Amino acid sequence: MSWTTFHMSGSYSQLIITVVALICTVLLFEYSDIDYVIQSYFYNFSTREWLLDSNNATLDLLFYSGIKKVFIGSILFLLFALIFLRRFDWVKNNTRGLVIVVLSSFAVPLTVGALKGATNMPCPNQLLIFNGKYEHVGLFEILPDQTSRPATRCYPAGHASGGFALLSLLFLFKSKKAKIKAFVSAMFLGWSTGGYKVLIGDHFFGHTMITMLIAWLIVLLISILVDKVSGYIFNKNIRI
Repeated sequence: MSWTTFHMSGSYSQLIITVVALICTVLLFEYSDIDYVIQSYFYNFSTREWLLDSNNATLDLLFYSGIKKVFIGSILFLLFALIFLRRFDWVKNNTRGLVIVVLSSFAVPLTVGALKGATNMPCPNQLLIFNGKYEHVGLFEILPDQTSRPATRCYPAGHASGGFALLSLLFLFKSKKAKIKAFVSAMFLGWSTGGYKVLIGDHFFGHTMITMLIAWLIVLLISILVDKVSGYIFNKNIRI
């Protein structure tokens, strides 16, 4: 068995585990009150205010807009490197990992964004219980009049998807130490943004958990696809 075959076998195992974990997590949060219990700790029912103010420009810069700009700039640089800096040794020696990172960084946010549009579940601050105007709408709930389903686009958490997409860095770095740093950094960015959105009432905790698992699932699928394409190119001796 070649290293590539062994590596892909490991990816398939992780893929199955992630799918099972995703299904279990969706069902857990959908058929329990865990999200509401957690969210209640961050909302003052007397003053009708969330723990953090969504209008605070500094917090927005630190945990949303600033992170978003750095993420976009970094991915655009990696894409530029793949296209125009291919002669450099670092790019040549890490092409597979760079391709996985760039593809994941586009695919994860786009997929999560599409899911948000399809599910149309309200954010916490849009629900009646938290002084909003909508009743709770379950993920699998079918309303008598589909036009009455609010166009709220709050499930799963879109803002955290960029940070979790960087879990793809695990396929870029080779040493265990570097992989650990990449994992910690991606989780920190994903949960910093996701946690901020929870504390201002824009998302439930479960929304971010679902996004994290979806992101890792997509990263695994992309890594398998890249390995298959790379294997085909290598076997056919195609120059790129």
